Amino acid sequence: MATRILVVDDEPDILDLVRLSLAEAGFAVETAATARDAMAALERTPPALAVIDWMLPDLPGTEICRVIRSRPELADVLVLMLTAKGEEVDRIVGFELGADDYVTKPFSPRELVLRVRALLRRRAGPAADGPRLERGVVRLDLERHRCFVAGEEVALTAKEFQLLATLMRRAGRVLTRERLLDEVWGSDVTVTLRTIDTHLKRLREKLGPGGELIETVRGVGYRFAE
Repeated sequence: MATRILVVDDEPDILDLVRLSLAEAGFAVETAATARDAMAALERTPPALAVIDWMLPDLPGTEICRVIRSRPELADVLVLMLTAKGEEVDRIVGFELGADDYVTKPFSPRELVLRVRALLRRRAGPAADGPRLERGVVRLDLERHRCFVAGEEVALTAKEFQLLATLMRRAGRVLTRERLLDEVWGSDVTVTLRTIDTHLKRLREKLGPGGELIETVRGVGYRFAE
């Protein structure tokens, strides 16, 4: 069965271009021109991935992204934001709301298809909730709280281990400092954003060659390389 993709855009020409490009690539494509229609489509049958335009006539596309990330039944839906906005602040907002990738108009249909395939490959990777996480030379034994780099064990603090696991579970996806702070430190108000940078600097040093897999996305946050 072909992988289902929902495309949401109020511009007919763009909607047809994306639909045809993805259909020719072998995907089953459903379209919506408004946020309301998109919500209805998501409730009927959650797709594997949603391509969502930032500017829609009834609600911003980011609101659809927020809803997807707030509902457990939609937790596995990948989100690719499609927008004419190119400012750094807009990218940050999209990533903070849980977008997995971001393509700016005008775009190449071939690039869009490649981005979609890359996101789907990422989701099909090793299960994130199993007893072990392995990306490149870094391996985490989640049950025993042990970290290995190229077969050699590396001693990590509890927070360093949790921070690394959070990044590895979302390999290839950019996580903002705010998102990392919320997931690793929770409601501890005494911790500042600078804490994230300090911990990641120390974590990279401890991981040695594995530290190169933790990438800084300037102006946004951090990402563990795919």
